[in-house]
Amino acid sequence: MAAAPYIQSIDNCFSDAIGEGGLARADFDVALADAERALGKLRAAHDDGTLPLLRVPARRDDFPAIDDIAAKLLDNTTDIFIFGIGGSALGAQALAQLTGWGTQAHVQKGVRIHVPDNLDAATMEAALSNADLRTTRFLVVSKSGGTVEPAMQTLAAMSAIEKAGGGKYMKHHFAVLTEPAKNGKPNPMRALAEAQGFPTLEHDPGIGGRYAVLTNVGLLPARLMGLDIEAVREGAASVLTPVLSGAPAGEVAPAAGAAVSLALAQSKGANISVLLAYADRLERFLSWHCQLWAESLGKNGKGTTPVKALGPVDQHSQLQLWLDGPRDKLFNVFLTDTKGKGPVADAALAEGTGFAFLGGKSVGDLVDAEQRATADTLAKNGRPVRTFHLPVLDERTLGALFMHFMLETMIAGDMLGIDPYDQPAVEEGKILARQYLAQGSV
Repeated sequence: MAAAPYIQSIDNCFSDAIGEGGLARADFDVALADAERALGKLRAAHDDGTLPLLRVPARRDDFPAIDDIAAKLLDNTTDIFIFGIGGSALGAQALAQLTGWGTQAHVQKGVRIHVPDNLDAATMEAALSNADLRTTRFLVVSKSGGTVEPAMQTLAAMSAIEKAGGGKYMKHHFAVLTEPAKNGKPNPMRALAEAQGFPTLEHDPGIGGRYAVLTNVGLLPARLMGLDIEAVREGAASVLTPVLSGAPAGEVAPAAGAAVSLALAQSKGANISVLLAYADRLERFLSWHCQLWAESLGKNGKGTTPVKALGPVDQHSQLQLWLDGPRDKLFNVFLTDTKGKGPVADAALAEGTGFAFLGGKSVGDLVDAEQRATADTLAKNGRPVRTFHLPVLDERTLGALFMHFMLETMIAGDMLGIDPYDQPAVEEGKILARQYLAQGSV
């Protein structure tokens, strides 16, 4: 297995590099020992199959079913809507952005993909009104099959098709990805799919939604976008391999990352983790990570707060705070190889102006200088900085990053003594929303 397609550096997180704001090596060593124990548990869970996620990177047997549903959804199609929320949509969007989807660089070719994951009345009305429902398909992703947002979207889309006179063709418009029946009883979304004759794929019941991006939850949308789904899993496997082979925690990037993050929070009060990327195509990936980290670790008064930022725009809007505000942050900067790329400023046009220094330089040259300058400036001002160098941003790299941060989250959960797979505090709001909905319908 080839090495992971990114390079993590935690050098500028330590006091011997950045001064008082950095982590003492002794504190890191203590945390690393905890991470070592967590790695042992992960290896055991892989061996006995109690964590199905750890077996996913090696799988290929599920590709035919993914291809079959993708072919159905793409047949005679102009638009595909993906209905889901949280982990059921963010991973798919992160993968889609490899094509430029969701950025101003996206040039629409072929089938249009829509992911209206943030349920909004005006957005849904406009989206359904602007699509030719005769050639529009819908992929519904709901692990439990009872989540109300994708259920509402599905019923709204079905109602729009019915109103347009296409009810008798309903089964040709939808596919559903949800858990299999339990004890012979299907969940509400599966029951709806079976009643309507919608084709279905099974969501692995042993893998939570926010950890499901490497399964058909992320890979079916990726296939719809024309991406190489095998490369996604190859990238993930490259990160998992050192864990399974018994490499020490200091040589396992996710373990070292978990150790430095939690040790900085405990010893330096760095309870905010800023993730800063200098590539539009990583914006949804940052959102995916924020959900993963926050929902998995924010329990029992523990956890750190993830904050996403996109450079250079957030460099201008937030760098003042980062450099001169509270020393309560760990910075994670994603560096891409952008030098020499993009439009070039004509040297003759720049000559004699205040921008002569930009003459002959490309947009990528400026971004490259800014991303490196920001990381170095933070470190020189005593702010702990972890960097990820991404020589190429493609399916393999993104698969590796997905696996890295899922492992880092699982390791951190073990180190904190909490369950990183549940989300008990979220349920109260869901119950109350159902009550309000019922009251409003009386």
